[in-house]
Amino acid sequence: MTPHNHAKPGDYAEAVLLPGDPLRAQWIAENFLEGPRLVNSVRNCLGFTGIWKGQRVSVQATGMGQPSLGIYVHELINVYGLKRLIRVGTCGGLNPWVKVRDLILAQGASTDSSIVKDRFGAYQFAPLADWALLRSAADKAKAKAMRFHAGNILSSDIFYHGDWEAAYGKLMAHGVLGVEMEAAVLYTLAARFGVQALAICTMTDCLVTGEEIDAEQRQSSLGDMVELALDVAVEG
Repeated sequence: MTPHNHAKPGDYAEAVLLPGDPLRAQWIAENFLEGPRLVNSVRNCLGFTGIWKGQRVSVQATGMGQPSLGIYVHELINVYGLKRLIRVGTCGGLNPWVKVRDLILAQGASTDSSIVKDRFGAYQFAPLADWALLRSAADKAKAKAMRFHAGNILSSDIFYHGDWEAAYGKLMAHGVLGVEMEAAVLYTLAARFGVQALAICTMTDCLVTGEEIDAEQRQSSLGDMVELALDVAVEG
């Protein structure tokens, strides 16, 4: 147990999905897992364990942003022994060829976060996904005829930019696909502690074109992403 998590040893499976929103964690548990059991509710950052295709899997909310995710991921790895961590979330699109409802498989995660930058001194560490999980997700998405892109995303500590084109322009020019707020720290911690990690995001609104999806489309798109992530979590 920790100040942020009252789960007992063994309550979590070795594989976990990591949405930011606690209610999304509950939605995943109740709509996709067989026999879901609440294992953590500290600060209402809900965690559940259940069965997917005959295998144990967990889902744990992380809250918004890299500092919050960093706390939960550090503890899931070092206190509870988790080995495979898959972020499931949404992102904004930074390139017009990424359409709403497309999946982004984050091969790498650039960041403006000092959490990553300050750790490495003069070096520019490149936070990367686990190759086996990335390849599995790409293969499974292709088999399901899902539209997806694998590449670099931005994990930003700032949600509201006064001028997003000035803030993101150089990244967009170098092919960065989307912006979210968590993946870089997830990948950095996974590298530090020798576990597998992957971030899968659904693009829900494009900063370039202004295109966005409504609540019903968002829910159906997230369902497809969750099923893909669960398959990767239990099958590798």
